This record gives sequence, C-alpha cells and structure tokens, in this order.
Amino acid sequence: MSSSKTRERQQRILDLVHKDVVDVDELSRHLGVSVSTARRDLNKLAAEGRLLRTYGGAAFVSHERKEHTLNERMHIQRPQKEAIAALAAQQIEDGDTLILDAGTTTAALARLLIGRGDLHVITNNIEVLTILAKDPDIRLTMLGGEVRKLSMGAVGPLAELALGRLSADKVFLGADGIVASRGLCEASQDQAYLKEKMMEQGDAVFVLADSSKLNFAGQQAWTPLSRPWTLITDADASPEQLAAFRELENVSVLVA
Repeated sequence: MSSSKTRERQQRILDLVHKDVVDVDELSRHLGVSVSTARRDLNKLAAEGRLLRTYGGAAFVSHERKEHTLNERMHIQRPQKEAIAALAAQQIEDGDTLILDAGTTTAALARLLIGRGDLHVITNNIEVLTILAKDPDIRLTMLGGEVRKLSMGAVGPLAELALGRLSADKVFLGADGIVASRGLCEASQDQAYLKEKMMEQGDAVFVLADSSKLNFAGQQAWTPLSRPWTLITDADASPEQLAAFRELENVSVLVA
C-alpha cells in the first residue's frame, strides 16, 4: 500500500480515537483492515507522539503531550512494560548492586526482584522503595532530594550528591521518550541530569522503553547516550523503529 494511503488511514485513526473509538478491534472494523495493521498504525502514531498506546487500544493526546501521573502511567502499555521488566530481570545476577530509576517499568522490575536474594538496590523511585522494603534480603539505598509528585521520584542536588558517592554493577533507566541520535527525553532538566549521573556510576546501562517511546521527542530536556548501553523494548516495536538503534555501534537491542 502506498505511503499516502497509509498516512490517510492513520489520520482516520487519530480522528476515531479523538471521538473515543479507542479499542484496536473496533478501529480495525471502522477502517476495514486487519487487527495487526491497525496495531502497527497505532504503534507508529504513538512513536510520533500523536497518541498513547494503552492495553488493547489507544488514547488521544495533543501535540503538546502532557506529563502523566504515576497512576495514569501504570495503565499505559502495562503488558509491554511487564514483558520488558521480565527480560531486564534476566540480566541481573546474584550479588549485583543496581540503580533503579524512577518510572513504572523500573517499578515492574522491582516486583520481580522480591525473593531474588543478595542484591543491593539504589533508587530515587519511591514506588520501588515501597515494593522492595518487603524483602529482608535486599539491601536498599534511597537517594534523597526533591520529590516530583507526578513521577514519585527524587531529583535535584541532594540526589546527585548521594549518587556521586555510590557505584553499581547495572543501571536501569526509564524515559519519556528515546531517540537514537539524541538520547533520552524528559520533562525536566533535573530528571535528565540525574539519569546522566546514574549512567556515570554504573558498569552497564540498560534503558527500559516500550515501543510507544521509541523515536518520541516530545519533551524538552535531554540525556545523551554516548557510552555503550542496552535498549530493552517490547515486541510491538516495528523494524523501522528499531533500525536507527541497531545502526549505532554502542547500542545492543533486546526485544521482549
């Protein structure tokens, strides 16, 4: 099918989602296409920041994509985030010291660490702290600082100062968006800079980003990714989305 027809169909999807037709099966019936085609279009539009992928469908956003609360994020791309977390957990070995960033995907990873035994987790993520406090065998270090209530993560000079006195075997980062040529995008400079400091303190860096965040550049603060790192994303990511990352020599790509 021609690219013009594809874009026309995707514009129809945006119109339908704006009218609260948000289920992928219903969208495919309206468009007269297969569910897999509708899903690919949704993933493409989500990567462009024109809508949000949700479980089984999509939600409308304006071009000025607002930052969602932690509770809202928990329900967006939830199965994909859980699959990413499961693959991330496979990268962790007994005795590892980990840095877990703020975000719902890193919180999903934390849930999978309960019962894993000898681990040290350093985090600015209040949800991670709540989850892992239940496990007596996991050592926890909380980074202090100013709490961003939207993400329930600590940021700022105090968090950066504490982080500078610590080191880790593996760092697991989240992001609002990720662009191969630019790095991670975030809503604030404090978030972006803290992620940079986290990477400096870890031997290995993993970025946990579902397919809707790939090639999304809708926030104004950036964290460059100049050192070797691993992208862990989900199976909804298209070959086109992944191509730019696979072309980079310093990036490994894992698909859950």
